[in-house]
Amino acid sequence: MIELKTPSEIEAMRPAGAFVADVLTALAEKAAVGVNLLELDALAHEMIRKAGAESCYIDYHPSFGASPFGKVLCTSVNDAVLHGLPHDYTLADGDLLSVDFAAKLEGWVADSAMSMVVGTPRQEDLEIIAATEEALARGIEAAVVGNKVGDIAAAIGAIAQAHGWGVNTDFGGHGVGRTMHGEPHVPNAGRAGRGLPLRPGLVIAIEPWFMLGTDQIYTDPDGWTLRSADGSRGAHSEHTIAVTHDGPLVLTARS
Repeated sequence: MIELKTPSEIEAMRPAGAFVADVLTALAEKAAVGVNLLELDALAHEMIRKAGAESCYIDYHPSFGASPFGKVLCTSVNDAVLHGLPHDYTLADGDLLSVDFAAKLEGWVADSAMSMVVGTPRQEDLEIIAATEEALARGIEAAVVGNKVGDIAAAIGAIAQAHGWGVNTDFGGHGVGRTMHGEPHVPNAGRAGRGLPLRPGLVIAIEPWFMLGTDQIYTDPDGWTLRSADGSRGAHSEHTIAVTHDGPLVLTARS
C-alpha cells in the first residue's frame, strides 16, 4: 500500500532526514586508514542514543536476511556492494567504502547512503562513486509531479549505460515513512513513462548502486553482505526525497 504524506507530515520528517545526514557526515569524517568497521558502527550507535532515535537496522530481519541484522550501519567495502554487515575489519589504504544508514526519529524514518575512498584512490573508484552521485541527482530531478517511477529508473539507468555497466535490479529504492521499506519499489533501470504516477506527498528513497563489472551478486556466509560475482568494486548513493508541487525535496541533504 502506498501512503501519500501531507505537507505537515513531510515537514515532520525533516528532523529524521537531518539526523541521518549528520550521522553520515560524522562517519565520513571518521573513516580513515586504520579505523575498524566496528568503530564506525559504534559511533553511529552513540549518535542514535544521544538523539533519542531508533535504529532501523538492528532488529531488521526480512526474508532475504539470515538473521536479525544486529548492527546499526551497512558498511560495504570494495567488492562488498550492498548490505555489508559491520565486522572486525580495519580499513586499509585504497579501500572503497559504502555506508548506508537509516533511523527513526520522532516517529518518522529517513534513509541515505554514500561512498568514499579511504586513503589513496583508484581512478576507477572515483569514477564509479561520481557516477552513482550523478545518477542520484538525475533520479531526483525526475521525481516530479506528472512523471512516473519509470522516469526515475530510466534516468538512473542511463548513467550506468553510458559507462557500459550492467545494473542489478534485485535491490533499489523504496517508499519511506513510518517504516524503512514500503511501496513503491524504485528500480535502478527501467523505461521512461512506465509505472506508478508520481503524486505530491510520495516519499521515497532513491538509491543507485553500480558495480564496475558484472551485474550479478552473491551473499556472503554472514547471511547479509552482498558481493559482486566477479570481485569488482561497487558504489552506492542514496537520499530520501519527497515529491511536492514545488519539485523534489531532499530530506537527507548533507551540508
